[in-house]
Amino acid sequence: MTGSFGVNSMVSPLISVAMRAPGAILSADHEKWHYGKVLDDLALVEQFNEFTRLLSSSGVEIIWLPDDADELADSVFTYDPSFMLPSGAVLLRPGKERRLGEVDVHRRFYQHAEIPILGTIEAPGTIEGGDCFWLNETTLAVGKGFRSNDVGISQFRDLVSAEGIEVIQFDLPDYKGPDACLHLMSLVSPLDSDLAIIFEPLLPAGLTATLIDFGFELLAASETEFEESHGLSLNVLATSPRQVIAINGFPETHRLMLEAGCSVSLFDGDELCIPCEGGPTCLTRPILRS
Repeated sequence: MTGSFGVNSMVSPLISVAMRAPGAILSADHEKWHYGKVLDDLALVEQFNEFTRLLSSSGVEIIWLPDDADELADSVFTYDPSFMLPSGAVLLRPGKERRLGEVDVHRRFYQHAEIPILGTIEAPGTIEGGDCFWLNETTLAVGKGFRSNDVGISQFRDLVSAEGIEVIQFDLPDYKGPDACLHLMSLVSPLDSDLAIIFEPLLPAGLTATLIDFGFELLAASETEFEESHGLSLNVLATSPRQVIAINGFPETHRLMLEAGCSVSLFDGDELCIPCEGGPTCLTRPILRS
């Protein structure tokens, strides 16, 4: 890894992330963007600010993506349009058509930061960051579903294999159809190199065994809280091993993590996260983990 960028873990100490402040989301048509309700702008901004305060207090540097006057309402969720490897970034191609313009925002950011762009996913391929997570330093789990297709995953596999990284693919369930945002990371969040929280009823075939083979102890998240949160109760961001940030309001899920030795910092997400189907992991694009 270089001194300023490089990621090959979900849980090693998080040094820096790229984020984008809420912009177009504040005036977005909630039906057009498939948000769960009309958003309270003031509450959304306050919740975003509280999340950034938690990140900063964890010692994470926040690098701001340019906040141009555009209509990219989902661009606040910076995890999805690109993916960071130890040697540079891959520009992805979102499966949600309204998000395609976000790729250029990330492209300009990497060019300005002089971070190498290792490749770009091309049409008709689609793949989103939320469908990709590190099993270990040289292996990625990738989910195929409504947001990431075979063509995109194949292109991604070719790009990362050139960097010595293996991809293991899993098929996601349909769940609530193509309009709902169900990523692989809606169903599993690593908390440490040997600990993850999962939503067992929807976990893809073979993933449980794979996680166990890779040495993970698995915590089974509350089904009630998963449904209440639209899958965001277990969307947690590890800022270091067993140090996590999560959305407030899901005590059973939080208790599981606390009993496993995690330190859990909470912020309200009933405007920023739950209606918009994006949690604390989604709000960051990790740039450097040590």
